[in-house]
Amino acid sequence: MILFPAIDLKDGKCVRLQKGDMDKATIFNDDPVDQAQQFHAQGFKYLHMVDLNGAFAGESVNGDPVEKIIRDVDMPVQLGGGIRTLDHIKAWLDRGLTRVILGTIAVRDPDLVYKACELYPGQIAVGIDARGGKVAVEGWAETSELDVIELAQKFEGAGVAAIIFTDIDRDGILTGINWDATLELAKATTIPVIASGGLASMDDIEMMTKPEMQALEGAISGRALYDGRIDVPAALEKLNKV
Repeated sequence: MILFPAIDLKDGKCVRLQKGDMDKATIFNDDPVDQAQQFHAQGFKYLHMVDLNGAFAGESVNGDPVEKIIRDVDMPVQLGGGIRTLDHIKAWLDRGLTRVILGTIAVRDPDLVYKACELYPGQIAVGIDARGGKVAVEGWAETSELDVIELAQKFEGAGVAAIIFTDIDRDGILTGINWDATLELAKATTIPVIASGGLASMDDIEMMTKPEMQALEGAISGRALYDGRIDVPAALEKLNKV
């Protein structure tokens, strides 16, 4: 059971948003490389990153700090935000990224996800971000009519390494992960699911140790880590036993 620390990049800085609103960004560190090194020193094994500007622009915007982290910090990294072509995917994997997260393009062009999984087995994840049970795209600026489970099941058998499921209505506001919706998704697909959005306290960490949570690969934490609401050594010790 993996606890993924999150670095969300806006204008080159580590920020957290509230419900995906770019106008409600709190800066937690001006230096993303320093933040990644802190997470590594704390004992985290895998880093989750999002290029927020890139998600809106449709191409990588905060590439420099991501490249520096890949080069200077000894942690596998998964990255989402603005990665929407096979060329984008290849470029990032060639730079040493461990896993690419495809979000908007998974809705717009599912065939591209299939092709990417064929070319880069084990290195393609799908990000499914939901608002009211419907999939949001374009940096969460638009909500589609597509159901979360409907989208996930499109990729059964494709070779997707993981689905990162975010409940936008809970993201960045510390109300706890939507475990019911996350488990419903995990039960509806054979693809490993990573929970995201709202992890708030050690109660969520305790929830991750329960037997029914073994359907999940792990969960992502952002603001709760930056705010010190998670006792990192205790959390990692609990999860390493799962």
